[in-house]
Amino acid sequence: MTQAKSTSRRAMVLAAGFGARMRPLTDATPKPLVKVAGKPLLDHVLDRLAEAKVEHAVVNVHYLAEQIISHVAARTRPQVVISDERGLLLDTGGGVVKALPELGDAPFYHLNADTIWVDGVTPNLARLAAGFEPQAMDALLLLAPTAGSIGYDGRGDFTMAPDGRLSARGERQVTPFVYAGAAILSPALFTGAPAGAFSLTTLFARAAGAGRLYGLRLEGLWMHVGTPESIAAAEAAIRDSTG
Repeated sequence: MTQAKSTSRRAMVLAAGFGARMRPLTDATPKPLVKVAGKPLLDHVLDRLAEAKVEHAVVNVHYLAEQIISHVAARTRPQVVISDERGLLLDTGGGVVKALPELGDAPFYHLNADTIWVDGVTPNLARLAAGFEPQAMDALLLLAPTAGSIGYDGRGDFTMAPDGRLSARGERQVTPFVYAGAAILSPALFTGAPAGAFSLTTLFARAAGAGRLYGLRLEGLWMHVGTPESIAAAEAAIRDSTG
């Protein structure tokens, strides 16, 4: 499946967090450089973007930033541009706003640096690109099932209507889907965004209220690598998928 014409060859990768739940591994190593199946989490993400023909990836940095900057310095597929947040951590929303001049005016991929999954027959990033409709959507989120995902025991993030529109989980609700840390976002999502640090969930909620937040169910297996103990389960799932 080819990449949709509406989708840019650009991406934003969030790599600025502290990785507190991954301690002690993150005491001296930023979480995006923690290895799973012999490869840093960040490289799992950048390799997927390269496979999706992304040419230009913005990676934001804050905690132990020098290690990440050094790690990606020689990379050419995709070419990496650093968005430096060492002076002020801008959270998931503010970090993207800072990077918008590098991302252009077309929809772009947006990934967490620690998201990892095993694809089905068609790569999920290609499915996102094919499914994104800019006339109807401000964001298309890749969603994993709350039940059956490796390492995840939460209550989910969204319910999804038959047409793919999303509604956020209520305070006491359990929902069938969790955000898998990958999406295609339109720059229009950030129109009128707050200044400074803010969470991207604020804009997701606004888009949902306008009927412009959509989801796509992940094909394959998503792994939530949030703690040191979860690494072994993720590695076992990867071995099973390639064995």
